[in-house]
Amino acid sequence: MAPIRFLLNGEMRSEDRVSPTTTVLDYLRGTARLTGAKEGCAEGDCGACTIAIGETRNGAAHYRAVNSCLMMLPQLDGCDIVTVEGLAKEDGSLHPVQQALAEADATQCGFCTPGFAMAMFAFAQGGEAGSDENIHDALAGNLCRCTGYRPIGEACRKIAGHPDSALAEKSVPALPPCTEYKHDEQICFLPRSLDQFLQLRASHPAALIVGGGTDLGLKLSKERERFPAVILTNGVRELKTIATDGGALELGGAVTYSEALPSLDMYFPAFAALARRIGSRQIRNLGTFAGNLATASPIGDTLPCLIALGAQIALRTTTAARTMPVEDFILGYRKTALKPDEVIATIRIPFLPNSDRFAIYKLSKRFDQDISTVIAAFRVTLDHGVARDFRAVYGGMAAIPKRAATLEKALTGKTWDTQTLDGIDALLAQDFKPMSDQRGSAAYRLRAAANLVRRFQIETTDERALARVEAL
Repeated sequence: MAPIRFLLNGEMRSEDRVSPTTTVLDYLRGTARLTGAKEGCAEGDCGACTIAIGETRNGAAHYRAVNSCLMMLPQLDGCDIVTVEGLAKEDGSLHPVQQALAEADATQCGFCTPGFAMAMFAFAQGGEAGSDENIHDALAGNLCRCTGYRPIGEACRKIAGHPDSALAEKSVPALPPCTEYKHDEQICFLPRSLDQFLQLRASHPAALIVGGGTDLGLKLSKERERFPAVILTNGVRELKTIATDGGALELGGAVTYSEALPSLDMYFPAFAALARRIGSRQIRNLGTFAGNLATASPIGDTLPCLIALGAQIALRTTTAARTMPVEDFILGYRKTALKPDEVIATIRIPFLPNSDRFAIYKLSKRFDQDISTVIAAFRVTLDHGVARDFRAVYGGMAAIPKRAATLEKALTGKTWDTQTLDGIDALLAQDFKPMSDQRGSAAYRLRAAANLVRRFQIETTDERALARVEAL
């Protein structure tokens, strides 16, 4: 067994006496005594615990903002960690991010300020332009209870596109990797290859598999569970690949939302727009598509999209491989077809033919970082005004993401116009019996589901609307 090694504000740390299921936030505040990062929600919504993680890419350090409350300590292995305490220089002079926040009078009560500072730090290191859209996206994962967003936005605009030159040229030192971390009766495996991962999966079928931990991390941060065995996937090289082959986009099982976004922007822009609403940058920098599939939530935002697009999942064991549609993978509420010794190796999303139209619509009480009340993914092949192969997939309408089979059958082969849609409310009532909860009533969900079909029809036939079909 080897210790976990990482840099923390420039200081080498080696840990072998801390529980592997300790959250990074608890480690920082308790063991490291760095109390700048705060616990506001313990579920990745408020951003008060934001830190920056640096990894070497193309010979230089690349920093991303993450929620430390959802991460397990072993996920830091081999990384360069920067907290708000590490921003100021040794002589005490402020980092440009801190200076900008002070000059804009953007601190107010100060509880959220460390998290905002680290989100801004990662934003500045990325070199992005200070547009309203970019700033909104960079700061969407941080909440200010004093409602001081205007000066915070001004401070973010001031530092936009101005990375710290010393850090920009820095590379994270190659540290000896930890592949097995044990403390008392707990063990955490950090496989580096697919073969290692498959062997571990076969020999430890009850182990918790963690990709980013943005869902399972709640079991640690809020429920304080201590798992006997955990296998992390973020270090498996083969699962981090993104490729285009045979008319499809292939995403490895450990690819995060952020890593996939450039490819989604290129091939599936509506899907990319939705992915930016799945969570904040902190969440997207950790969360994976495979994790969203494996948790099988009825409101998992990616699932209706993948089903509508006809995506396939490649599953692997030490001795076998099989492929199945995403639609067949989800068996029930939080239940999948994944066998105890199987892992999700790749997700294959076929490219859309030119004749196909595809759109995604998400209805939620809050635009950013909110659970869907209803999410709908539609796909249709238009053949001289006639709908061919119409697909309508909904989340939030049943115990699983589900196709509207009755609606699809009724509309396929019909003229794609408003008159054809006259009776769709009754058809959807045959396909779904949604529940009423705090997010919306059953009646609202059924009405919204029907109206989203009508919107899709308008946007795929109106030339002015056709140019802006996107996830909303």
